[in-house]
Amino acid sequence: MFTLLNPIALLALLGLLVPVAIHLWNRRPGREVAVGSLRWLVAGANRRLRNLKLEQFWLLLLRAALLAVLAMAVAGPVWRTALPTSRGVVLLSAEAVGLPALAGLRPTIDSLRRRGYALRWLEAGFPRVPGGMWQRIKASQSWATADSMAALATTQPRSQEFAWARVQQAADAFPGQPLFVVTGAALRNFQGSHAPLPGAVTWQALPDTTTAAWLGAAGQEGDSLQLLVGRSSETQTTYQRKKVLARHDGQPFRVAGLAPVRFKPNKNGGQYLVIIPADRTPQLIDEIGLEVAPQVIEIYDSPEYAADARYLEAGLRAAAPGLLLQPLLRRAKTRPAHLTAHWTFWLSDEPLPASWREDVAGHARQLWQEAAAPGVADTARLAAADAAATDISVFRRRNSPALQGSETVWADGQGWPVLSRQRLGRGSVYQLHTRLNPTWSGLADDPQLPARLLELLQPEPTANIDRNRTRLAEAEAAHDRRALASAQLPTASAIPAKPITANAQPSFRTTDLRPWLVLLAGLLLLLERLLARRQAEIILPAAG
Repeated sequence: MFTLLNPIALLALLGLLVPVAIHLWNRRPGREVAVGSLRWLVAGANRRLRNLKLEQFWLLLLRAALLAVLAMAVAGPVWRTALPTSRGVVLLSAEAVGLPALAGLRPTIDSLRRRGYALRWLEAGFPRVPGGMWQRIKASQSWATADSMAALATTQPRSQEFAWARVQQAADAFPGQPLFVVTGAALRNFQGSHAPLPGAVTWQALPDTTTAAWLGAAGQEGDSLQLLVGRSSETQTTYQRKKVLARHDGQPFRVAGLAPVRFKPNKNGGQYLVIIPADRTPQLIDEIGLEVAPQVIEIYDSPEYAADARYLEAGLRAAAPGLLLQPLLRRAKTRPAHLTAHWTFWLSDEPLPASWREDVAGHARQLWQEAAAPGVADTARLAAADAAATDISVFRRRNSPALQGSETVWADGQGWPVLSRQRLGRGSVYQLHTRLNPTWSGLADDPQLPARLLELLQPEPTANIDRNRTRLAEAEAAHDRRALASAQLPTASAIPAKPITANAQPSFRTTDLRPWLVLLAGLLLLLERLLARRQAEIILPAAG
């Protein structure tokens, strides 16, 4: 359907009178003819004024069309196409499909579908859920076997995080239609900003009453295993240490709260072992590196960095109980020729020895370097690790750029790195762009500094996990069952918003036609110039 955004602009069509007037009054002069009496010329002029007629008709037509096209472009023409509408939309998240609470909501969803609601996934593009897929979901609500879950996982989209932002997109994609949203109540789905939602959104957040348990880390001390077992419920995520006898015969053994686990030799020649849940499918095997020796952490500081070293040592000692095997922390009196510790914290303005980078790459060493004096003044703020804590101020930062090819680990509010990491072979070089000194930043007084350091000290992730996150952080994110408090959930109603009636205004997709009219005006101008030049070439020889 064709419509105009600014119809009053059509008054510009009155400009069509201009080329007509020009053509009528700016006529081609007649040929001079030698006559014997002036009375014949005066009579000819009078006849010329009395017999006005159009000349160069095609040139006039082009100029009039050019003005008409420009006037239409100013009027803002658009083409409106009516969108296929439903009486509403049910948005189902893939995460909610795996929750037993969905069984109690099936009658409501079926009732909405009978009333004309469309069933769509709460994913990018909001694809439709085929009717056969919904029937299989309803038939598999017992979730008694892992086979039904695996079959659905191959055909349904992945769970969408930041559900609030996705619902905001859906409200824009389906304007005027009531939305019935079904998601889980997991806390991770409600991160980010929470702008007000339209009143036509009814949100049903399904609780997950199950408790997840996983093996976070494992280490061997003598003839026993030290295991770090994580558990997550609706209210909290906790970790507990467990000690069991080491078993090297390959037979599964039980750990309270976990599936059976067993040893498996590593592919790298048996240098260390991995623990694999025995009852998991091959695609879901969770390999846990077995620590056989505690980490060695070494701090080297020059006199001007003595205060930084004290804060760093205190933070590391506070983080040490979070590691499965207690690390060996030592202060180096002299600069070592080679890196022998797992972690080396270099607090000095002296340049790094060239051999150290080779040690990082070849021996899987981790190297930490602080900013060198004097630095430049800054007013950035580093977001707190805990939502209840305050942000950390950065007063000064290094005036040199980050290492080439480095990735940001900690970033300030403007996206600039506060801690970056450059990977070298099997190791990494960490670059702190400020210092732990209170005159440089508030990191020294940050209660979350031990937690930040503990996350870095965790073992490196395995090959099948995102390398930007530690293995423990990845496992915790995958098993996180914490839920948003019921008082913070969007208002849920058993009866969704009233569906669209037949008299409601339908939704339209508008296509702006102005770019095409401007292009047409350009082509008409080109033709007009070519035709005007041709007419001039014809007139000049005739006038000569």
